[in-house]
Amino acid sequence: MARCTAPVQGHRTASGRDACPACGGRSYGSYSSRSYSSYSAPTYSQGSGGVAGASARGSSSARPRWSPGSSSVSYTDTEVRALNPIRTTVEVRAVLPELRDVFLCHAWDDRQGAAKDLHDLLESDGVSVWFSEKDVGLGTPLLRAIDKGLAKTRVGIVLVTPALLRRLDNEGIADKELSELLAREQLIPVVHDTTFEALREVSPLLGSRSGLSTAEQPMADVAAKIAELVHI
Repeated sequence: MARCTAPVQGHRTASGRDACPACGGRSYGSYSSRSYSSYSAPTYSQGSGGVAGASARGSSSARPRWSPGSSSVSYTDTEVRALNPIRTTVEVRAVLPELRDVFLCHAWDDRQGAAKDLHDLLESDGVSVWFSEKDVGLGTPLLRAIDKGLAKTRVGIVLVTPALLRRLDNEGIADKELSELLAREQLIPVVHDTTFEALREVSPLLGSRSGLSTAEQPMADVAAKIAELVHI
């Protein structure tokens, strides 16, 4: 019987094992020594179903039906699902040409800050906005003006900020605006300098709505998405 050379020469390599008169050509399990030396690991390209193709944030880029092919705006699947019913409302109310595109609901404290910034960005993108700072004249009853504004717009935006959360917690005029908008598929929450989790603690109904957040994109990108959504 041939004697194994492993005690003297060792079998650290496949060629060494093959040269052994006792072990040469022997199979281990269902694979021979030559099978191991010829095996190479599979590779996964970016965009495949493997781990390498997964997004780091767990969301993918999607193109909604209302976004023009020339647009550079990028949406997540979650945003598209959240905005789809709003787009349907826009299309239904498009037959009413006298309506403005959006009603901007905001906290009083934000009227010269984040609300004004969002208003200006929307207007620069061609969106007509009902905004209390310019649409409520001196001496005009505020609640009556809000009623008219809600009736004459296609969709509503609520700018959710720490100031708005304080107002909602204490109740106020913003509650009336939100109640009207929540009664229809007409409301887009835009969260700024806070979170949806904080919103749900104050208003579970409003917080249950998906929307847009400036924590994930600049305010200008939020305005661009709203502009694409309401343009017919």
